[in-house]
Amino acid sequence: MPLHRQLDQKLSKIYEPSTKIDDVFKGLDISFVTNDQGEPVTLFIGKRRPDGVIAGERYVRTIKRQPGSQQVAASHWDLKGRTQG
Repeated sequence: MPLHRQLDQKLSKIYEPSTKIDDVFKGLDISFVTNDQGEPVTLFIGKRRPDGVIAGERYVRTIKRQPGSQQVAASHWDLKGRTQG
């Protein structure tokens, strides 16, 4: 199942490198982890429990870069399964 277009746009931005960001999207709790370049690479989406862990789904991003540079040529998100939180 592809990500919602607006969520994909949000995750296409650059954030603080190597960090976890907690947010809300359309009534669902989201957390994502960024790589050392600030690109979101792991996404958790669902319902946040009182301890901060999200029960829902986990997605992982695959990034392909332009040869010889750090510029993103293509990327996509793969659903890796349910998280019990």
